[in-house]
Amino acid sequence: MPPRYPVAIPRKRRLKSNVQIYLVPKPPIFDLEFYLSVFSYRYLAAAAFCLWLAAGLTRAAEPAPVYVTEARVAPVVEKLPLSGTITSKRSASLSPQVSGLVAQVHVDAGDRVTAGDVLVALDPVLAKLDRTRARAALDEGKAALKEARRLSEEARRLARSKNIPQTTVHARIADVEMKSAAVARLEAEYRQQAAIVRLHRVIAPFDGVVSQKRTEAGEWIATGTPVVDLVATDRLRLDVQVPQKYFHLIGEDTPVTIELDAMPEAFPGKVATTVPVNHPNARTFLARILIDDADDVLFPGMAARAVIKVRLAERALQLPRDAVVSYPDGRHTVWVVRQAGNRPIVSERQVRLARKTFRSVIVRKGLDPGNLVVVRGNETLREGQAVQILEPTTAREERISDDSPLPR
Repeated sequence: MPPRYPVAIPRKRRLKSNVQIYLVPKPPIFDLEFYLSVFSYRYLAAAAFCLWLAAGLTRAAEPAPVYVTEARVAPVVEKLPLSGTITSKRSASLSPQVSGLVAQVHVDAGDRVTAGDVLVALDPVLAKLDRTRARAALDEGKAALKEARRLSEEARRLARSKNIPQTTVHARIADVEMKSAAVARLEAEYRQQAAIVRLHRVIAPFDGVVSQKRTEAGEWIATGTPVVDLVATDRLRLDVQVPQKYFHLIGEDTPVTIELDAMPEAFPGKVATTVPVNHPNARTFLARILIDDADDVLFPGMAARAVIKVRLAERALQLPRDAVVSYPDGRHTVWVVRQAGNRPIVSERQVRLARKTFRSVIVRKGLDPGNLVVVRGNETLREGQAVQILEPTTAREERISDDSPLPR
């Protein structure tokens, strides 16, 4: 490579022949300013490299702070956090069974009612008039029946002395039967009119809370028009969609905890039923969880999260997911802490995984129970590097087992 020195732009000289000659002046024998600049740059680069190397050696000599956990054999329990909405076992949009003018609305949104309370009353004036008319017709029919029975008895007495034709006797007996049938019909009509009068009231069918009032006094309501929405709050449930691979692992004895962002405490739950119908798009099935709300602080419509503890296996060697370092070629390794003299150092060990859960992994091969494994700070470790253990165990959110009872 030719030496780097300032040169002049070559001058092209054309001769009489077709040959072209380029004349370039020779470099100077000694250019003090040029050589001083070259040596200064080299010395600065060498000094910077030495400083960087010294800093790296200093950092390498310091122990790396890490968090560790102990590889242990425990029941394989996966916690499934599933979000859903709290619903009520009973909810209804109440409507009158007859048409009429709204006379009174006895409740408003948020009112708590019991079964049998009158919520809305329609104007029953016309219905009461019809009931009175039916009652009068019934009384008239009963009087006619009484008279027909008297005439029938009289005809029977006269027939014994043969003072009346037998045809007249049979006619009066038939008249009694017809009057009896008429009375029965009039009684049914009267009961119908009395029932219509009672149907002018909308009554609460169960205990609950009025979630919405849909009408006011003075409105004309047709049959079947909703006037009040009532929701029961005594037995609440949470509906969640569970992945289909857990269908045969969830039952009535599966532990469930209900968590809400609006409340610090958790509520126990119980799996009431699992619907064996798979959602065609999401590949999930419905799990309905009953909530034990003894303090009556929950209400339908609240967003909640169900933490379902599913037992996957009886016992297996487990680690938190953060302890495993995965590589693009498919390898999985962990950093194992061991004592070298009076200081702990780390060594990388390749492992084979059997299954991954939400927060843990199951190690099939490459690790022994009791090994201390780095769970945090394993991103930049090197083979044989000294470490400083900050905590003997992992943080609370990295625990892979739970002390709560598990299903058998």
